[in-house]
Amino acid sequence: MSGYDERKRGMDTKLTHDSEVKFRVTNRRHRLLGDWAAKRLGKTGDEAEAYSREVVRADFEEPGEEDVIRKLLADFAEAGVEVTRAEVLAEMARLQPVAEQQVLAEA
Repeated sequence: MSGYDERKRGMDTKLTHDSEVKFRVTNRRHRLLGDWAAKRLGKTGDEAEAYSREVVRADFEEPGEEDVIRKLLADFAEAGVEVTRAEVLAEMARLQPVAEQQVLAEA
C-alpha cells in the first residue's frame, strides 16, 4: 500500500469515527433535552424515560434540529406549559458540552 493510500485510509477512518461520535453526542444531547422537558411536563419514572426516547426519535424525521424543537414546543403547548423557542435553544446549547463529555468519557 502506498503512502497516499495509507493516508487516505487513515482519513476515511477518522471521518467515520468523527461522524459516529457526532451522531452519539447529538443523540445524547437530545436524550438529556428530553429529560429536561419531561421534568417541565411533570413526567417521572418510566413515562419520563419513554418521553426522552421520543425526543431522540423525533430527530430522525428530517435533517437538522427543527424537528426536535417543533416536537418540544408542541408538547409544551399541548400541556399548557409556557416554554419559548429561545428557552429550548438555550437548553440545547447548555446540554451540548454535557453530552460531549458523557460520550467521550464512555469511549
